[in-house]
Amino acid sequence: MLMSQLDTSSDLVARVSETAEPHHGARQMADPARPDLDEFMDILKPLIREPSVVGTEDSFFRVLRRELEEVGVSVQYFHGVLVAQGTNPGSLYLSAHIDRHGLLCTGPNEFEYAAFIAGNQGENMGESVSAHMLNQIEDRFAGQRVQAHLPYTGTYLGQGKIRRSFVCPRRKNLIFEVDGLDFLQPGTPVSFLDRLRVENGLVSCQLDNVVSAALIIYVFRKGFQGTGMFTAQEESGKSWRYALSWFRRHEITTQRLVVLDTSPYATRKDADAQLIALRKKDANGPFSAAMTQELVERAEALGLSYGFKDEYIEQQNQTRARPYPLGRTELGRIAVATEGTINGSTLQIPTTEYHTASETASLASIEAVIQLLMTYV
Repeated sequence: MLMSQLDTSSDLVARVSETAEPHHGARQMADPARPDLDEFMDILKPLIREPSVVGTEDSFFRVLRRELEEVGVSVQYFHGVLVAQGTNPGSLYLSAHIDRHGLLCTGPNEFEYAAFIAGNQGENMGESVSAHMLNQIEDRFAGQRVQAHLPYTGTYLGQGKIRRSFVCPRRKNLIFEVDGLDFLQPGTPVSFLDRLRVENGLVSCQLDNVVSAALIIYVFRKGFQGTGMFTAQEESGKSWRYALSWFRRHEITTQRLVVLDTSPYATRKDADAQLIALRKKDANGPFSAAMTQELVERAEALGLSYGFKDEYIEQQNQTRARPYPLGRTELGRIAVATEGTINGSTLQIPTTEYHTASETASLASIEAVIQLLMTYV
């Protein structure tokens, strides 16, 4: 949601606890509660280099499985979802999608935005935030280096560079002109060449949503005994189906599903108005009030500032000619499909430059989310 057209009056909706203040960069916290950011970065850095383009996540699932089995938790792989469980799996369900935006070769030297190829458009169009922002990002990829991989194994095939990108009005998708990859066959995924950059208390890369996968691995390493779910194809609007299928397969209902993600803001100032982004609802309807309040209370007990993204969007829409959608999230779709018998809340890291290889978050926000999650360990 590269919301450059928004004003920056985020103070209208940020809920800031009395002991915390918005800021830029790392925070000082009491040593006993301070997360080990170096250890977290050691998890995140190699994951970023692994390809996981929408619809071709198989190789990334295998990487996650190896990391989780080394911890010693139970790991099962189902179609579209990898599930890791500790000794108390029903205590909390953490979910993160693991697909990332990229390109798909769809013809001779022809490349489209993978999330919006024709086969996916019925899922993610309409009130999808990604669809809403398509025209805003169409010219942001010129000069971006990319790399091609075999779909299932993730085997490296070669590199290229995006010459230009544009929205095709007939196909209603981003079309890319790429130099150096004219030998590829249709169906080959092409990921953005990505490396983690840390500077001035900020971390940048294609964070959405590899950072959340790293968070779940981190808390399992620290002793988390609940359930961690990693879903495919969220960017094409399908991940909720895979998660829901797993819940139904095991006849599980819960109000304790917490979906981890990044949350885009227009400016660094807006993002820094809170360490943690929460939601009470999306376009589907309300989330679990009890689970949301539980996250609020834990944040306040830790002195962590937070804001509600749905309120932020609604406030901004009052002065905007073209209303910005609340979005239809994985959690919201599951709640609607189960008539509320499966619900929960979201826990998000505020970012800027969303859906690019330069998505940026503060180390302070990452640290704050880790600290909150560690209260469940």
